Amino acid sequence: MSRASLAVSHPVIRDLVRLAAMEVPGVLRVGWAGSPWRRLAVGRPVVVRVRDGAVEARVVVVARPGQPLGALAADVRGAVAAAIVRLLGLELGEVTVRVDGVGG
Repeated sequence: MSRASLAVSHPVIRDLVRLAAMEVPGVLRVGWAGSPWRRLAVGRPVVVRVRDGAVEARVVVVARPGQPLGALAADVRGAVAAAIVRLLGLELGEVTVRVDGVGG
């Protein structure tokens, strides 16, 4: 019996990471805070890399006002990790979450 393999492209993983982060209550948006020109200068808010068969992800979010930021970052990390493992069936390396601001 042959084993089937699945290849998932980086844009698909990136989209899934963004969607998983947006589902977390308290996340206003996935992206950088500040003016539009700053957002263009600092790069993508979601970066994924596959290293040694494991997915490493970095996601930048803006929090809603009044959110405990440490707990929010932990919730985003958990949601992203779960999406990578359960929905894509890929091995998890590292998930880094940066809260870049609080929006209104």
